[in-house]
Amino acid sequence: MAEKLDKEAAKQAKKAKRAAGKERRGQIFQAFKMQRKEDKALIPWMLGCFLVVTGVVFGIGWLLGIEWLLLPIGIMLGLLVAVIVFGRRVQKTVFTKADGQPGAAAWALDNLRGRWRVTQTVAATTQLDAVHRVLGGPGVVLVAEGAPHRVKNLLTQEKKRIARLVGDTPIYDFTVGNDEGQVPLRRLQNTLMKLPRNLRPREVDALEAKLAALGTRGAALPKGPMPQGAKMRNVQRTIRRR
Repeated sequence: MAEKLDKEAAKQAKKAKRAAGKERRGQIFQAFKMQRKEDKALIPWMLGCFLVVTGVVFGIGWLLGIEWLLLPIGIMLGLLVAVIVFGRRVQKTVFTKADGQPGAAAWALDNLRGRWRVTQTVAATTQLDAVHRVLGGPGVVLVAEGAPHRVKNLLTQEKKRIARLVGDTPIYDFTVGNDEGQVPLRRLQNTLMKLPRNLRPREVDALEAKLAALGTRGAALPKGPMPQGAKMRNVQRTIRRR
């Protein structure tokens, strides 16, 4: 009886895995069709990268006298580079569409890779300006989005609130935008990833517990900058997992 149940469970797990794989392939194909409509250079870029990488590997094999042995490896590497190019161009399109929309910074932070603790809209105005709080290895990171003359005051107040609780823990702050001194939306994730690691994981846990009591101030922002970006976001996650 137990053996029969184990076989049934294994069968169901295998079926679920196939269904998940089919769904991922469907998402990627759908995103490819959407991206191709908006990005006329997508196919030339992907094809060019595939041919160049495959040709280079084949050429190295020719010099060594093992070109046909290295050809399958070249094809696999070429396909991998083409997929990476596709993912990067999808990401660029998504960030271009999101740029300047309320909630765009919150959406970008929510898609950070790694062990980050994101609290959206810890302070906000009725004009949809907002400050988001991120906890991680660097310490506390405050990210503001909205009109510069309004978010400057929001940032200052939030830093004062946090500083009273965190002591010597580093506090970084950024304003998302395209003006001087601001961080463009497309570079926000990389900017945070490049910050120095000042805290160990257990120190981040303790910091999160301290700041949990602060709560939020102001109106809430939308959970994302654009409903039409959801499919692209799912594809980005799928590509990162593959």
